Amino acid sequence: MELFLATQNGVLLAHNRTGNWQTEARGLNGRIVTSIIAREGVILAGTTEGIFRSDDLGASWYAQSNGLTEKHVRWLAYHPDISDLEFAGTEPAALFVSRDGGENWVERPEVAELRDEHGWWLPYSPEAGCVRGFAFHGQHTFAAVEVGGLLCSDDGGDSWQLADGSNGRPEFGTPPDGLIHPDVHSIVVHPSSHNLLYAPTGGGFYHSNNGGVSWQPLYADCYVRAVWVNPANSQEMVLGPAENAGGRNGRIEYTTDGGQTWQPLTEPQPRNMVERFVQGDDQLFAVMSNGSLWHAPLPSQSWSEILSPATKIEAACQKLG
Repeated sequence: MELFLATQNGVLLAHNRTGNWQTEARGLNGRIVTSIIAREGVILAGTTEGIFRSDDLGASWYAQSNGLTEKHVRWLAYHPDISDLEFAGTEPAALFVSRDGGENWVERPEVAELRDEHGWWLPYSPEAGCVRGFAFHGQHTFAAVEVGGLLCSDDGGDSWQLADGSNGRPEFGTPPDGLIHPDVHSIVVHPSSHNLLYAPTGGGFYHSNNGGVSWQPLYADCYVRAVWVNPANSQEMVLGPAENAGGRNGRIEYTTDGGQTWQPLTEPQPRNMVERFVQGDDQLFAVMSNGSLWHAPLPSQSWSEILSPATKIEAACQKLG
């Protein structure tokens, strides 16, 4: 197993060829790399200065930001079923789509219009919110907005609107019944149905069984940024809750009954929590807020740190096959 890592100082390749995890530099040194995706021989890296592309496994990079009017990229994703269809979410909150493998980007202006209409914001930045997660199921596409709510598209990303269960108002506190908390950190759609959605938020972990029309909290009393849902069994989930945004008592928990009960898998951390879960083959990885990388083989849920906080990891993806 090998992973490309987006870090606060360029791109690294992580591998376990000799029984211990090690890293090698793969370019963009000195740049803050926020997200990374790889497929069909191409790597795209999102940074605070735009998008960069490599066609040679990171040996060389060149700018690929044509049409990208907001250069602080918070998340990159590709549609798993449609070749050369990529998405970029930025800070301030804007959404860009590429239909040529990342060579050109087109803004979806309705997202910025919603941002300005509702006054989206960030608690740690002067910018007006950010788009920091995507999920796909056929023509159904979803985007997580911090702090703003959940966006959806029913035409493969050509047009966007707020999901019915998201009012777009960036107000903290408990939302009205049926609505999702507006501080949405990531979004997952289950492969079995576009109706099964899962959203970690600043006000708990939420679930929808009707495509985002209405929401119910599965884990109400937590701050959470990441969840992994078993693609073969929607009742099995791994969650990374904490008590607050600083990661107080951050931990990894596990359910096999759809969130009715949870069991701890790790000891609480003083100031560290899961930012993202990444699956690679039969292994699960957790990018942690302190910059480290944790790992557990599947189906086992025995977690251990494999790369130290000094690595300063922001995101990860599996190496090209």
